[in-house]
Amino acid sequence: MTQSMTAFARQQAEHEWGTLVWEIRSVNHRYLETNLRLPESLRSAETLCRDLLRKKLSRGKVDAQLKFTPNPAASSISVDQNLLNQITEANAEISKLMPDLQQPSTLDILRWPGITQESQQDAKEIESELVSLFNLCLNGLQEQREKEGAHLKHFIEQRLDSISKIVDDIKHAMPDILQSQHSRLKDALAELAESLDPARLEQEMVLLAQKADISEETDRLQAHVQEVSNILSQTGAVGRKLDFLMQELNREANTICSKAVVIETTLNAVELKVLIEQMREQIQNIE
Repeated sequence: MTQSMTAFARQQAEHEWGTLVWEIRSVNHRYLETNLRLPESLRSAETLCRDLLRKKLSRGKVDAQLKFTPNPAASSISVDQNLLNQITEANAEISKLMPDLQQPSTLDILRWPGITQESQQDAKEIESELVSLFNLCLNGLQEQREKEGAHLKHFIEQRLDSISKIVDDIKHAMPDILQSQHSRLKDALAELAESLDPARLEQEMVLLAQKADISEETDRLQAHVQEVSNILSQTGAVGRKLDFLMQELNREANTICSKAVVIETTLNAVELKVLIEQMREQIQNIE
């Protein structure tokens, strides 16, 4: 299924230990470029999230951010009893040596490095939940990319239909155009016919007609249009293939424009170039 590279997804989960919020944005890019931002305390899960992202996306610039809000009610403070005993014993010895020294207050003791410990939530549980939520958010992003990709596919198919109609019109009119050109050239050279070799004159007219013939270009245009339709039905990353075909389509349209001998063909070629450019602009957003 055709996927766009432009999308946004957000997922939030509430737990007794806090709130997790993932936001993922993606825009068009030539390759896959990822930027993940996690709180420092949860940075260990970054590799797992990055691996998930690479498995599901092939192209695009992707920015993903995790916001974690701990629940204060789920935290508690405890005292390191062993360290407290050591401080008490040390203070008693110092007091014997220096009895006039002011005794430390409770607040002074609580300020001692490492004396208090804030209970930590199970890091493995939080990591597991954030990776699961990231996967869910990534699925939502893919859904948005597929939805936008369907619109792009419909847009391109409409232009392909228009191109096919123009090519059919050109092919249908070409025999009459070539015959008309042949007649005009013959009439224009009628006065000189007596002084020219009739065989050489006819040969030159055939060469001019061959130069003006654009049947090969229209045949290639039809083949390219069919190939674009085939690629749009494929799965996976197809943007680069489509972009290459736009170059081929444009090349044929330019050749038709340069070989046109009537204004109608020139206008048709210009319209082809407009339609191809419209497709090319939209294809830049396809994965």
